[in-house]
Amino acid sequence: MGNIRARKENGKLLLDFHFHGVRFREQTALPDNQQNRKKVQALLDKVEARIKLGEFNYSEFFPGSKNIQKFLEVDPNHANTSQTQLVRTQNTDAPSKSSTKAPLFEIFARQWQTEKKIEWRASHARNIESVLSNSLIKFFGKRALSDITKAEILEFRSKLASKPGRGGKEQIAAKTINTHMALLKGILEEASDRYSFENPYKNIKPLKLQRSHVEPFSLIEVNRIIESVREDYRNYYSVRFYSGMRTGEIDGLRWEFVDFKRGLIAIRETLVQGKTEYTKTDGSQRDIPMLGPVKAALEAQYQATGKLSPYVFCNTEGKPLDHNNITKRVWYPLLRHLGLKMRRPYQTRHTAATLLLASGENPEWVARFLGHASTEMLFKVYSRYIPNLTRQDGSAFEQMLGVQEERVDA
Repeated sequence: MGNIRARKENGKLLLDFHFHGVRFREQTALPDNQQNRKKVQALLDKVEARIKLGEFNYSEFFPGSKNIQKFLEVDPNHANTSQTQLVRTQNTDAPSKSSTKAPLFEIFARQWQTEKKIEWRASHARNIESVLSNSLIKFFGKRALSDITKAEILEFRSKLASKPGRGGKEQIAAKTINTHMALLKGILEEASDRYSFENPYKNIKPLKLQRSHVEPFSLIEVNRIIESVREDYRNYYSVRFYSGMRTGEIDGLRWEFVDFKRGLIAIRETLVQGKTEYTKTDGSQRDIPMLGPVKAALEAQYQATGKLSPYVFCNTEGKPLDHNNITKRVWYPLLRHLGLKMRRPYQTRHTAATLLLASGENPEWVARFLGHASTEMLFKVYSRYIPNLTRQDGSAFEQMLGVQEERVDA
């Protein structure tokens, strides 16, 4: 295994690795910091992946290096290859593709994963790892990439579709199948380009997805839930229902992003599997105005835990809430107690959207409020809740809340 370190003399990063038992070191011009270490680590990962595949060419990674001659002495077989490539480069403007036999799926998939990982969010990287290890590599791992056929790809999809889905569903979701297939397609496209074989993934269309099923709560149901939930979770669910924040956004919300003076919540992070990450998309970065119920809930929460933890909603140890634990211990038991239809907690976001739209708020304002890049999603998912709209500041929503509360009191 290679490593990265900084030279004491100049503080610049260098790569230190072995090839056929011989040590090689390459100096970079990059100063030692976290961002540059990530860049150099990505390069080192590529070098080691190529070495493992038996395809490492020193001059390709470090052109002009003094170590090229040393490398050729260690591996004389590359001397003739390098000369051939040099002549080819001199006689044509177009780079030649490798004529090396395509490796096994598992080896190339891991190399591809290493090369692409720097582009991914941590949660996406975990999902890719799960699909590769638990699905694709189990099926295709020992097959040479160039030997994989379209029939095998379709067989893989059929077997995947026969597996039971989550939550007791008979079949795995079409969206999940498409995720597996898209990953397989990406790997085969890159491999066929590098090793000059015909890509077998042709004319295979994604499965059609069912339209998003929205099951929002009525305002009366929302009031019942908030009034009946355990007191230590009342503020949490008030904010969920009336802010429209995604689960990761509210679970990862920290006090530094709550501005009581300006009445704004800055959405800058999300909590995924216990780790703080960048939001789902760039469009998810937004400032949410604190509507009446949200501001009241946050003020009450600050009095309760504001000095206990940097997280707005936390456990007794000051750590962010465990969403799955809360869902099982608090959310579903509460719905059963109230005799309400079982719905996932994410329906609180749909509820906020439908209440805002039904109250008469402008769809463009609602889209920004929810963190959508455009109104397309709103009209696609919530069209039946959109009346003739004019307002764009939350006042229509708060007015509706006031009217409903008067009716309940009456």
